[in-house]
Amino acid sequence: MGLIRPALFVLSAPSGSGKTTLVKRALARLTFLTLSLSTTTRLPRTGETEGVDYHFCTKEQFLHSVAQGEFLEWAEVHGNFYGTSKKRIQEAQAKGMSVLLDIDVQGAMQLQGLHGFEAYYLFICPPGLEELKKRLHSRGTETPQSLTKRMTNAERELTFQDRYDHVILNDDLEEATLRFMSLLISHSVDLGRLKEVSTEEVIFSLTGNRQDPVVERLLTDLAIPGLGKKNDPH
Repeated sequence: MGLIRPALFVLSAPSGSGKTTLVKRALARLTFLTLSLSTTTRLPRTGETEGVDYHFCTKEQFLHSVAQGEFLEWAEVHGNFYGTSKKRIQEAQAKGMSVLLDIDVQGAMQLQGLHGFEAYYLFICPPGLEELKKRLHSRGTETPQSLTKRMTNAERELTFQDRYDHVILNDDLEEATLRFMSLLISHSVDLGRLKEVSTEEVIFSLTGNRQDPVVERLLTDLAIPGLGKKNDPH
C-alpha cells in the first residue's frame, strides 16, 4: 500500500479569483492529484482544448446525460450547463489518485447534501470585489452585461464561503499556491505510514521526483510526525 490516501477535493471560487491558475500549478507539481474535468455546454474559450480544460457538448447531449443519471451533480451557471461525471471520478479513484473537482457553489452545495459523499471543500477567495472586477475586465472576454452578471454571482457565491472546510485568500499568487498545495498534501498523505519511510520517499510519492525543495518545505511546515525518518536497512 502506498503513502497516498486518495481523497476528494471540491474546489469553488467566483469567476476571476485565480482558481484555474492555482489548479494548473498544483497539477504540474503533484503527481498524486488529478482533475476531474467538468462537462459543459458553453463554447470553448481561446486556448481551451477538449479533454484538457473541459468536456464540451451540446445542450441536448448534456440533458441526455442528466436523464441517464451520469452526473454526480450538475447546475446551470451564467446560462450554461456544467456537470461532474460519476464515471470519471470512479476511474481516477481506482488508480489510487486524489481527485480535484472544480465545481461552482451550486454544485458544491448539492454534493454536501449527498448521503455518504465525503470530500474536503476548498474555496478560493479574491482580495476584494473591486480587484475581482479588474481581473475580469482585464481578460478582455467580458461584455458589460456579462461582467455585471459575473459580479452579481460573485457577491452571492462569497456568502457561501463559510460552508467550506478551508478558505484560501488569493491576494498573493505564490502564497496562495503554497497554501493550496499544503492542504492537498495534508489531506492525501497516509500519516500512519510516514514513520516507515524517508523524506525522499515521501517527496517521490507526492511529486515523482526524489527532491523538491518547495514540497519539502511544505512537509516541514506541516510538522508531519515521523517525517525524515530513514528506512531501517535491517
